[in-house]
Amino acid sequence: MGTSEKPQGVYGRPTAYGDEGFSRFVRRAFLASAGYDDADLERPVIGIADTTSDYVTCHRGMRDLIEAVKRGVLQAGGLPFVFPMLSLGEILISPTSMLYRNLLAMEAEEQIRAYPMDAVVMLGGCDKTVPAQIMAAVSAETPAIFEVIGPMPTGSWRGQAVGACTDCRRQWARHRAGEVDEAEVMELGQELCPSGGTCMVMGTASTMACVTEALGLMLPGGATPLAGSGRRLRHAVATGRRAVELARERLTSREILTPAAFRNALSVLMAVGGSTNAIVHLTAIARRARVPLALEDFESVAAKVPLVVSCKPSGPKYYMEDFDRSGGMPTLLKALEPVLDLSARGVSGRSLGEMIAAWSGPQSWQDCVRTIEEPWGPVGALAVLRGSLAPEGAVVKVAAASRELLHHRGPAVVFDSPEDAARRLDDPNLDLTADHVLVLRNSGPVGAGMPEAGSLPLPRRLAEAGVKDMVRVSDARMSGTAFGTVVLHCSPEAAVGGPLALVRDGDSIELDVANRRIDLVVDEAEISRRRAAWTPPPLPERGWLRLHAEHVLGAHLGADLDFLV
Repeated sequence: MGTSEKPQGVYGRPTAYGDEGFSRFVRRAFLASAGYDDADLERPVIGIADTTSDYVTCHRGMRDLIEAVKRGVLQAGGLPFVFPMLSLGEILISPTSMLYRNLLAMEAEEQIRAYPMDAVVMLGGCDKTVPAQIMAAVSAETPAIFEVIGPMPTGSWRGQAVGACTDCRRQWARHRAGEVDEAEVMELGQELCPSGGTCMVMGTASTMACVTEALGLMLPGGATPLAGSGRRLRHAVATGRRAVELARERLTSREILTPAAFRNALSVLMAVGGSTNAIVHLTAIARRARVPLALEDFESVAAKVPLVVSCKPSGPKYYMEDFDRSGGMPTLLKALEPVLDLSARGVSGRSLGEMIAAWSGPQSWQDCVRTIEEPWGPVGALAVLRGSLAPEGAVVKVAAASRELLHHRGPAVVFDSPEDAARRLDDPNLDLTADHVLVLRNSGPVGAGMPEAGSLPLPRRLAEAGVKDMVRVSDARMSGTAFGTVVLHCSPEAAVGGPLALVRDGDSIELDVANRRIDLVVDEAEISRRRAAWTPPPLPERGWLRLHAEHVLGAHLGADLDFLV
């Protein structure tokens, strides 16, 4: 627990005029122009990070959320100051929001350090905002509490529930296979996203919301309420109130993010069948918090914790609104009690054990959240692979893969970039069979900012012939809403000379999930010849892309910038 020193309010972190008294005087003068009086200026200042953007449709209800947080801050005697923050949406940004996660983390940290605030409420939602804000909060060492915009409700198309973006991908794959025509898929597109809010499946946004609550950085019950709902707004008000208390208690994220907190988060990640993106994000957060966390830790927990929540795409049915109606994270944490570290304390100030004692377990009337003894799926939803193709590790989401492909050997067909794949995959002259292994390279953190391109679409000709899955291997990521036998995050990546850079069309690649292997079956002498002839791709010329490429770490280290760890 932090010290109980008095908050500094608006006079904290004085502007460097060389005269602190003048800094206080001029601040008071300018704040008077905004209508603030002496009673206001005696209160603790609570920053509220606003990620509203017309480019991020998921966040379109953020202004209502901000007003709810402000109400809570004022009720508790604080002074709310809203400030803008880079907003990262998945859909309208190029080439990928992941390229800018570290930029947001750096910007957020600098703003928290620069402006007077005794605590900060981080408002996010869409995939990269929340992990970036957590990374910033850990490094800034200012009390922080998190609130998310919440998932949207499901849509309905021709009598069936549909939701972004698992059903986006599933129905688009059917369209490519000729099962859904152009008019039908366009009609479907108008129903997939019925409101603001994040994807209503267990994609990266929902996964990170659940993980944030499990880490203890969010008040209980905050991960699942729907965007714009009364429950979401009431939670935001409570978050504002608690932010003022945190300002007085001086409890920081670094103090909350203990090894116990990360163990609990990993258990939740496996229990919800969460996004593989959380592996990269949690690794980066842990390194900021100085907590050792390696790929093997994820697999160790995966071997013990089964799939307890059914939420697409890992679960056979249900969406986030069903999870919320079933009690959300408190119900899940009660179900996971035997495998959790109950000593962990979060922003509520209470231990996890104390909170769980006050909650009832999974109720008989619902089926979305089950127990460890009678889960939805087996342990081992995630596997960490190593081998000659990924000496420093790769991951595969076993729960989303095809069982018959978990041990597969086939010839490679290589794509040098997502653009190359888009150009050539449907080329009728490309002689592909279902046995081929699709290899995408130069798409890791250095090569391309690590886009969600790993789940390459199946070649149209094969899709039309009824092929539903193929082995795909890359140094890229895939969306948490995606599915398929996809090996991701291969490290070291191709752009820094990793083995993916040396693969050629026709090379034999063997995937053996049972033995945790992914191998390039090529003679070592031939590999040495290829390595001697390899040259790295050129770096971007300027700006953030250049800085990122020069300083980003590998995926197995969280893809953070080396000078921020």
